[in-house]
Order: sequence, then structure tokens, then C-alpha cells
Amino acid sequence: MSPADDALTFAPEGNAVAVRGYVLIETEVGKARAVSTAIGEVSSTHARVVAVDTVTGPFDVIVQLEADDLDAMGEALTETLQNISGVQRTTTCLAVRKS
Repeated sequence: MSPADDALTFAPEGNAVAVRGYVLIETEVGKARAVSTAIGEVSSTHARVVAVDTVTGPFDVIVQLEADDLDAMGEALTETLQNISGVQRTTTCLAVRKS
């Protein structure tokens, strides 16, 4: 198991959360699919993966995360997502209004 194995889990629908974030990920060339797959396979309690999409444009993967608080979101980002093999850079956008 890698350090990335302990901070994310897929979210069951209907859970109320305090923090929602969108993580825009730049990967190494040719690694977008592998990064998406790796994100889908990690699990824990820090944050929940709501969606992970491989996309076109300036970013390669976009992940929607939900967490109970900002510390949990930060932990998931720094201890998990940024340590996945193939991730070069992340940009995180926190939701200020949830609908």
C-alpha cells in the first residue's frame, strides 16, 4: 500500500458535507488514465471522491471531493492526491456556495 491509500473514499449519495472542492490535475504525458484509476482505488475517511473525470484542455483530470472540514480536505490533497504517481501539479477550487 502506498501513502495514497489512506485518505480518500467514494462518497455515498446524500451525505451532508462542510467542504466541497474541485481538484484540477496536470499529469505526466500519457498518465491521465492511470491517475484517474489510482484516484478511484484509494480509500479512507479524510475526504470522499464524488467524481473523477479524465478531461481535455489545460488539465488532464478533474476530481470532485467532499470533506467534513478544511483540515480533512487539506489532508486528502497533500497526503494523497499529490502523492499519486503521475501527478505533476494540482489546482484546488473550493466551493463557496453549494447547490
